[in-house]
Amino acid sequence: MDVFLTGGSGFAGAAIIRKLVADGHVVHGLARSSRAAEAVAAAGALPVRGDLEELVEHDEADSGVRRPSLGAGWVDVLGKVDAVVHAAALMAFWGPDELFIDRNLRPALALYRAAVAAKVKRFVLLSAASVSTGGNDASVVDEISDTGRPNIAYSRIKLRTEQEMLSQPHEDTALVILRPPFLWGRGMNLRGFIDTVEAGRFSWIDEGRHTIDFCHVENLAHAAALALTRGEHGLVCYVTDDSPRAVREFFTPLLATQGIDVSKAASYPRAIASPLATLMQTLARARRSATAPPLTQWIISFMGRDRAYDITRARTALGYTPAVTVDEGLRQMTETPTPGQQAGGTA
Repeated sequence: MDVFLTGGSGFAGAAIIRKLVADGHVVHGLARSSRAAEAVAAAGALPVRGDLEELVEHDEADSGVRRPSLGAGWVDVLGKVDAVVHAAALMAFWGPDELFIDRNLRPALALYRAAVAAKVKRFVLLSAASVSTGGNDASVVDEISDTGRPNIAYSRIKLRTEQEMLSQPHEDTALVILRPPFLWGRGMNLRGFIDTVEAGRFSWIDEGRHTIDFCHVENLAHAAALALTRGEHGLVCYVTDDSPRAVREFFTPLLATQGIDVSKAASYPRAIASPLATLMQTLARARRSATAPPLTQWIISFMGRDRAYDITRARTALGYTPAVTVDEGLRQMTETPTPGQQAGGTA
């Protein structure tokens, strides 16, 4: 197949390129800069110079038109591919909804409309499991669980993107949405964790005993590859390593791959950490802080409660089975990355 992919210079996008190319697909990777084009090419894709903002401007200029003219330039590539994988997104744990509407929602909808107009057969959207980090405190959730209102703007707009995309006319384009939780693997950006540890600010909540779920980036790439040919329009799937474990049991060996020891870090009970996070957030918002406070309710929901995701739907609808185990993924992280495997963050 010929596949058009966005976000190919990022952590998830680069892994998806490598998987699709290994499977024999031709991948055309959108690149906004020369540096991004080099990263996309290093991962194995054919760089396509362009910017989703160009598509947003066109889409908004034709407000109400559901089949916009593709025009000239990079958008013409959509008329030549079988599928689109949209992995590009601003990922941040702090910021107003408007920021993520501009950077994530509008480009995603514009690209989807253009793909439908170009009669692309498949559209795979990378969303996030954090769409369910709202009022739902269930220890295990699936795709029919109430998501509540996500507690950070990034996740709220991810959920809104899903909803608005599913409400669009799709004609012959089948939309599949993947929801991975915490993405990890070789090449991930652990700088934030490392800085926190080195500054002496890393701590557990409730001794790190709460269950978390996560997804190795190669397992996400495997699911994306399956979604190119499987799953009916409107399919939404959580995708994980199917190996949830305690926060301490996951992050201690993960950070150890980078020579960081957190085994003796301090711990605070959630009963204290949660109201402190609320206070810190309130003060940061009052100051209109551009950076997140040291403790937020997102951190509380991530590290201070039990949460796993049922991947039965991914197994049955996509034929998904995790390809990389946790032990294998940790071993890979102690190895020297090969060219094209360095990446710029998580998604």
